[in-house]
Parts: sequence; C-alpha cells; structure tokens
Amino acid sequence: MKVSEVANLLNTTAETVRHYTRIGYLKPAVNKFNGYKSYSKKEQHRLSFILSARQLGFTVKDIGKILSKSDSGNTPCPIVREIIETRIHESNLLFEKALALKTRMESAVKKWNLEPDVAPTGLMICHLIENFDE
Repeated sequence: MKVSEVANLLNTTAETVRHYTRIGYLKPAVNKFNGYKSYSKKEQHRLSFILSARQLGFTVKDIGKILSKSDSGNTPCPIVREIIETRIHESNLLFEKALALKTRMESAVKKWNLEPDVAPTGLMICHLIENFDE
C-alpha cells in the first residue's frame, strides 16, 4: 500500500505515516524504479500499534523503546507497564496542580467581585492581582 492508502485505512494523515517512516519506526519497501514506498501488512500493523500507544499517552520515545524491545525478540510488556504507571503518576500530579490552580482562581474571582475597579498608577497595574493573597 502507498502512504495515502495506509493513512486512509488507519484514519490518520499521510504526514503521520511519513513521520514514523522518517524516524525509522516503519520500514516500507522502496520501489527501485520510482522510489515509491510500499507498506506491507506488517508495517500497517506497526503503525496501528503506534497510533494505539499514542492514544494511551505513550510518547514517541516510549514507543521507540517498546518497538526496539519487541524487534529484538523480547517481551516489551514489563516496560509498557512501567511506563504507563509513570504516566499515571505524572497525570495525577498534573491533575492535582490543575485542581489547586482552579481553586485559587475561584477564590480570586469571589474576592475580586467584591472589589472596585481601580485605574492603574505608575506603581500599580491591576490591584486585583497585585493585592491577591489567599
């Protein structure tokens, strides 16, 4: 299959297929006469795997490690578990920070709704922000 055909089949873009080819995750056969790349069922499967892994939050670098492990005949399952557990931990930290920020913003809005609008001076830009403390 050609790039555009693989892209359509897997509901992605031709540029995505080309990207993973450029970085070596896909290795299509190249026609000697016209230089066109042809993607086999194996390459289609690899791309499908890559797209699924991306949907689960694996980075391009993570996927490279997984493919490398698999290509060497070893099971990548232990590193897959390790990576996803790390991503869950990172996601939880980001969520907690976002939740704390949301709470801080809500507190600011509640306080600011009781404050008057004040014109800026040479030493003050917006008193709402400058005087905010939780």
